[in-house]
Amino acid sequence: MGPGKFPRQKLPLDRPPLTVCLLRLSALGDTCHAVPVVRALQRAWPQTKLTWIIGKAESRLMELIDGVEFITVDKRAGFAARRDLRARLRGRRFDVLLHMQLSFRASLVSSVVPATIRLGFDKPRARELQWLFTNARIRPRSREHVLDSFLGFLEALGIQDRALRWDVPLPPAALDYAQKLIPDAGPTLIISPCSSHSRRNWRADAYAAVANHAARRHGMRVILAGGPTALERDIGEQIHRLAQAPLINQIGRDTLPQMLALLARATALLTPDSGPAHMATMVGTPVIGLYAATNPARSGPYLSRRWCVDAYALAARHFRGRAAEQLPWTEKIEEPGVMDLIEVAQVTAKLDELLSTGNCPPR
Repeated sequence: MGPGKFPRQKLPLDRPPLTVCLLRLSALGDTCHAVPVVRALQRAWPQTKLTWIIGKAESRLMELIDGVEFITVDKRAGFAARRDLRARLRGRRFDVLLHMQLSFRASLVSSVVPATIRLGFDKPRARELQWLFTNARIRPRSREHVLDSFLGFLEALGIQDRALRWDVPLPPAALDYAQKLIPDAGPTLIISPCSSHSRRNWRADAYAAVANHAARRHGMRVILAGGPTALERDIGEQIHRLAQAPLINQIGRDTLPQMLALLARATALLTPDSGPAHMATMVGTPVIGLYAATNPARSGPYLSRRWCVDAYALAARHFRGRAAEQLPWTEKIEEPGVMDLIEVAQVTAKLDELLSTGNCPPR
């Protein structure tokens, strides 16, 4: 779209733009949070062409979304990635850019995206100088969940639709993979034991204890799932070795679409602050989230905060000497031993409660 065909408007817009570019490179969980924004844009402006500039790894899942042009950026490539993106966008101009990532690296990427309206976060939240790369800002708010902050972009555009819809179509191969592992409606617990930040991870022996409880008390099938990193494989092998109940260890053996399909058939997911927590939210599977290093009110599974084991306040007192309310909203308490504040009994109690309330959707 050449310049001049969409004259600059004040926000909120009084008519749909022809083109919108969303920039959210990473991480996996945050790209999951961005999907309801994409779906709301599609509902409100069905004729608008949507482009999403996204990280290479995250695109492997998000490219399942229909009606969106994806442009991948290899974040490890540095300035070469910016040069490549500039070349790919030569001759194009977007009516609106949604700059939804608070990192200087992402802002540098945004600088090569031609756009008439460059919408970013309000200045108090626009960390790492993001405000220098935008010419419009969402309404200031404080201490809200990441997903809610993303919905602020819709409000700024004049879209009041806040329905949380993901509607990610799963490919047949992924559905077949999941059905082979979960072939019936029997209760199934997925354990995805690792975050990309090692100090957010719980102990292998603790996961094994929960697996034993799930199998013995509730007759649950227990499946270990996760990525192919050496850490994840090692933790998975430790859990498998320590658990007395039979486990299926699939860590490192699936793709992101296959894992999403597996989560869609599961009864519940047990995980720390990680991408799979938000993948499960996308498909309506309850999440027992383990939070001490990070605050679930800010970054927990959006539809499952009731089921999170929340030791963040205890961690704030123990490691910072302050109440959680006194810490900056983005504060992470990634200290050695912080996840040991979560006890096995707390986790099994959440699982018992979840299964007893009928909050697990039938599969």
